[in-house]
Amino acid sequence: MEKRIEEYDVVVIGGGAGGMTAALYAGRARLKTLLMEKSLIGGLATYTSEIENYPGFPEGIDGTELMKLFDKQFRKFGVSVKLTDCKGVTKLDNGQWCVSTFRTDYHAKAVVLATGGRNRLTGAPGEEKYLDKGISFCATCDAARYTGKKVLIIGSGDAAIEEGMFLTRFCSEVWVSVVHDEGHVDANQVAREKAFKNEKMHFIWNTSVDSFEGDDMLKRVNLKNLKTGEIIPVDVDGCFLFIGYLPNTQLFKDLVRLDGRGYIVTNEEMETSQPGIFAAGDVRAKVLRQVATAVGDGAIAGSMAERYISDLETIHEDILSKQKVLVFYYNASEENDRAILLKLETYGKEHDLEIRPVDIYKSDKVMRILDGQPLSASLYRKGKKLATVCLKENFDLSSIEAAL
Repeated sequence: MEKRIEEYDVVVIGGGAGGMTAALYAGRARLKTLLMEKSLIGGLATYTSEIENYPGFPEGIDGTELMKLFDKQFRKFGVSVKLTDCKGVTKLDNGQWCVSTFRTDYHAKAVVLATGGRNRLTGAPGEEKYLDKGISFCATCDAARYTGKKVLIIGSGDAAIEEGMFLTRFCSEVWVSVVHDEGHVDANQVAREKAFKNEKMHFIWNTSVDSFEGDDMLKRVNLKNLKTGEIIPVDVDGCFLFIGYLPNTQLFKDLVRLDGRGYIVTNEEMETSQPGIFAAGDVRAKVLRQVATAVGDGAIAGSMAERYISDLETIHEDILSKQKVLVFYYNASEENDRAILLKLETYGKEHDLEIRPVDIYKSDKVMRILDGQPLSASLYRKGKKLATVCLKENFDLSSIEAAL
C-alpha cells in the first residue's frame, strides 16, 4: 500500500499540556500545524481530579476540564488534529522531517516531541479500576483532597519519601510500603532521617502490593509480606504510587540524545541534538514535571520552531537558491576569524565568487542546520554542497577551486 504524503510546517507529536501549547504557539504564528495524539487529548493531566496549583484557577479545576480548555484554545488557530500513532521520525533528503504513521507520512520543517511518559504501575489486581479513584501519582496535585485522611505510599525512593513528607502536611496518617528490611529505604539520607522522625509517617517493611479493593472508590490495599507470604490488609482513603516514571521515548532513542533514564536532552530553547526537532513536557529531562512546566516548555518549543523555520527560509534565500556561493562560519569577536574573512572576501572578488559569512558568535543555528563547523567554508551550487574546507590551520582553498 502506497502511503499518502501531507505537508506541514510543524508537526507536534503528543497531545498533552506541552504538546497543545506548542501547537497553539505554532498555529498562532500562522504556521501550518498538525498535532498528533495516539489516544487521549490532555494526557496524564486528565487523570487528576483536582489541580490546585495551575495559575488562574484559585479554586482549583478538574484536570479533564482544564485540558478541554487547552484543546478548545489551540484549535481556534487552525491546528489540524490526527488521532493516530506515530511509527517513527526520519530525516528526508531535503532536510525536512518525515513523521510516519500506518497510512500517512507527514512531512514537516520542524517537529516537536511531546510524547510525555507513563507512571510505572504495580500490575496488581484491581489497579486499573482505581486509577484516579483512589490511586494517585502526584502528591503536589492531590494532597489537599486527602486532608485529615489516611493514605498509603508504595515505594521508598527519593520521590516516595519526599512526597510522603509533603502529604503529612495534609493527611492524618501516611503509611509507606517498603520492599526492604526494617530501617532501609532508597531515599537520600536527609529525607530518610526526616521521615523516620515524622510522627505521621509509618512504615510497613518487606511488603509489596498484592491487590487493590473497594467499591466505586479505593478502600483497601492488600500488601504481601515478601518473607512470610502473609497478606496484610490496609484500609486507606487513597494510595500514591511512586515506583518510577517511564518516558515515552523508545521511538526516538536513535534520533535524538537521551539521558541515562531515557529522557530527551534539550537546551533552554527546547532544541534537541537534531536541528529542527524540539521537545516539550514530561518527555524532557528536567527537575519538575507539572502542567505549568509543560506549558512553559510548549510555549518555548512552539516559538523556537517558528524561529527555526524562519532561519530555514533565510538559508534558502541567501544560500541554497544561489547559483554559486561560499559559506564561511566564523566568530566575529575573534581577530583571527575576522582576518580569515578578509582573505576570503578578497578571494571571492578575484574568482567572481559570492562569499556568505555566517557569524556564530551569538547563535550557531544556521551552522548546525547546514551541518557546518567553526572556521570552515562550504561551496554550494543551487542548494548542493560541492566541497568543504577547514581554515583553522592554513588558508588552502585548493579543494574549493577544484569544485568551481
